[in-house]
Amino acid sequence: MKTYNTGDFHGQAAVVLLKKVLCIFLILNAGLQLSTLAQSSVKPVVDDVLMPVLSLRLDGYLAGKLEGSLNNRILTQDVGRLIEPFKAENRTETLYWQSEFWGKWFTSAVLAYQYHPDARLKKVLDAAANDLLSTQTPDGYIGNYAAANRLQRWDIWGRKYSMLGLLAYYELTKDNSMLTGAMGVADNLLNDLKQQDRIIVTKGNYKGMAASSVLEPICLLYKYTGKKKYLDFAEEIVRQWEIPEGPQLLSKAKVNVSERFPKPKNWYSAEQGQKAYEMMSCYEGLLELYRLTGNVKYKQAVEDVWTNIRNTEINIAGSGASTEMWFNGKEHQHLPVHHYQETCVAVTWLKLTNQLLRLTGESKYADEAEVVYYNALLAAMSANGAVWAKYTPLNGQRLPGNEQCGMGLNCCDASGPRGLFNFPQHLVMERSDGLQVNHFAGGEYLANSPKGQKISIIQNTDYPQSGDIQLSLKLAKVEEFTMYLRVPEWSRQTKISVNGVELDNLVPGRAVPVKRMWKSGDLISLNLDMRGRVVETGTKVQSTAIMRGPIVLARDSRFEGMGLEAVVKPMVDKDGYIELIRHVAKPEEYFMSFSARFIPESYTEKPGGTINITLCDYASAGNGAVKSFYKVWTPQLFNPQKIHSSVVSY
Repeated sequence: MKTYNTGDFHGQAAVVLLKKVLCIFLILNAGLQLSTLAQSSVKPVVDDVLMPVLSLRLDGYLAGKLEGSLNNRILTQDVGRLIEPFKAENRTETLYWQSEFWGKWFTSAVLAYQYHPDARLKKVLDAAANDLLSTQTPDGYIGNYAAANRLQRWDIWGRKYSMLGLLAYYELTKDNSMLTGAMGVADNLLNDLKQQDRIIVTKGNYKGMAASSVLEPICLLYKYTGKKKYLDFAEEIVRQWEIPEGPQLLSKAKVNVSERFPKPKNWYSAEQGQKAYEMMSCYEGLLELYRLTGNVKYKQAVEDVWTNIRNTEINIAGSGASTEMWFNGKEHQHLPVHHYQETCVAVTWLKLTNQLLRLTGESKYADEAEVVYYNALLAAMSANGAVWAKYTPLNGQRLPGNEQCGMGLNCCDASGPRGLFNFPQHLVMERSDGLQVNHFAGGEYLANSPKGQKISIIQNTDYPQSGDIQLSLKLAKVEEFTMYLRVPEWSRQTKISVNGVELDNLVPGRAVPVKRMWKSGDLISLNLDMRGRVVETGTKVQSTAIMRGPIVLARDSRFEGMGLEAVVKPMVDKDGYIELIRHVAKPEEYFMSFSARFIPESYTEKPGGTINITLCDYASAGNGAVKSFYKVWTPQLFNPQKIHSSVVSY
């Protein structure tokens, strides 16, 4: 029979009691700390002009694309495979970027849930977030790099995406464990840098842009916690941008993005300063820092570089970059371009543009966002939303991207939906003095009025198939506020009426403000100019393309009797527009399709008559069951008798 020493028994009881007290203390203290964190958020110095509406419900074309991505891409993801690289036994990486995939997929999924709160998705999100947190080491690290290789290559980039995912879920759920986890990652990064040389811009590739794009979640951490060390770190990152080894993102903001540094010997290297995606990610972070500090030089730098990218790089479909770098691409867009317009570039250009739209309310940003969304972005997504192309040529074939890093998907499969679900929250937005309609999509939008009452805005339209839009308002009480209605830059003949009374002084590229006493049942009608526009580019040899509204049109070998290589000249009217005859929709084949008259090269002394050629929307071109070839740009005959003195450039 076992006997117990009384002293031992009391000693053991004391230990147990002490452990219980300590456990209770830690729980209470942790709760106090988390409660303090939640109450320590910082109000930005600069508020956005535009704010999201309370909710929205879309119908029609965009709703179908979003649902397809949710059901066939986001919800089908093997999340366990995304978590595997973070587990202790797999922290052996020295080179690759497996650690970005969880964050890209997760932030896409959070945006999808915000658009469509789906119980299935919420369950997946909860498990995915907690599974990631379960891999966090005692020192706060979440990543897959070997201990000796931390801070190298894509390590900090991966940490950034983990923080962005956790912070996105904190903002959605207010679950403090997400915030605490993100703080642990940030604190570990600060400690790792301290143990080395404290210089972040010498870590990894691309002049430190991949690593220092961590600026964005660091700014968000300061916003959510008020801890000054995060603001100090953010300012230090920006200071380091300007050291000789850095990317000079402030001082070179007005320098062409393709010409900031000499061409490196190794294209994908630390010396490469023209990396498009990472560069724009840094500028996204700089806008977050501007909101927190009000330092106008930060905002000016982003506005300058945005203008430069639009003017020198962005093509007719709204995106750009070759082999992932800026290359003065706008003037080369009609040529066969190697690895053209990576989907991650299109997504980040859209996100940066929408940041500026929210911040300023200026319609020029909505104009650009609409083009990249309907063309480059939707073109990269397969018809059912399951896969994404990594590169998407303007003339060629649309093919899915290759698997990367043994993860079963590539970066654009993970990132494409981030752009897809970023767009809806910018369709209709709140302002302090009213509401702003940036884009036109059928559905219902629920918003707060300036006085706090709920307003329902119902859009009835099949835009962009037609340019006819009707907005009807529902509100309990009559209220005076301003409705800002975007007039697209391309719409040269626009009609807008309120309850049948037509407005005047409409300026393309600006939002028209309509201030009045609004009541339930008020009806706003818009008619936009959907004539076919001929776009030209090139110098000695011109190429032409056709746009209708925001939509780029393309020839597709599925519909071609002439053959894609036939030289044809668009037949325009006296005002320079081309007549487009709309076909009956065939959703299983294309979103929209038109016939247009062209003049073919007859190779005889006397030209023959015109011919009809079928054009479809660029997003549908080559995107059917058969991977057909397509063409946006059609080269025109070079005639030495006619040297163009001026060229209209898109």
